[in-house]
Amino acid sequence: MNYSIVRSVGILLARIGIGSVFLAHGLQKLNTYGYAGTKASFQGMDVPMASVSAFVVTWLEILGGIALIIGVLTPIVGALFALDMLGTYFFAHIDMGLWVVDGGYELVLSLGMGSLLLAVVGAGRLSVDALLAPRVRWLAAGSTQPRNPVAASN
Repeated sequence: MNYSIVRSVGILLARIGIGSVFLAHGLQKLNTYGYAGTKASFQGMDVPMASVSAFVVTWLEILGGIALIIGVLTPIVGALFALDMLGTYFFAHIDMGLWVVDGGYELVLSLGMGSLLLAVVGAGRLSVDALLAPRVRWLAAGSTQPRNPVAASN
């Protein structure tokens, strides 16, 4: 079994799954609730600068979801989604317990930690980031073969 291809496919599937959920939530904010509904919801949760936050979160989830799916700027998008979920936890779910059926943070925790993991490991070989990595070195995490520490020091 080729560990590298298994890892790359695993990262790809995680990106597609997590990115799809964020994309769906962003589209829900845009198309179902609308800007006014999302802003009102954020105001009701005492989210700072609710009008700006509603706009930013909606478009982060839409554009960031697409970015994760195709694997572009994954470390940045993953970190932003982890912060998004941290805010969601504190403003919407902190007092609701774990279980999502009770309004808890189960989904928020899973999405946040998955996003954080993608921010750390990168997009993998099956991504736009892998194509950009030779020119943008910080995108190379998870995109290239593990470096040989002995060869790297020579």
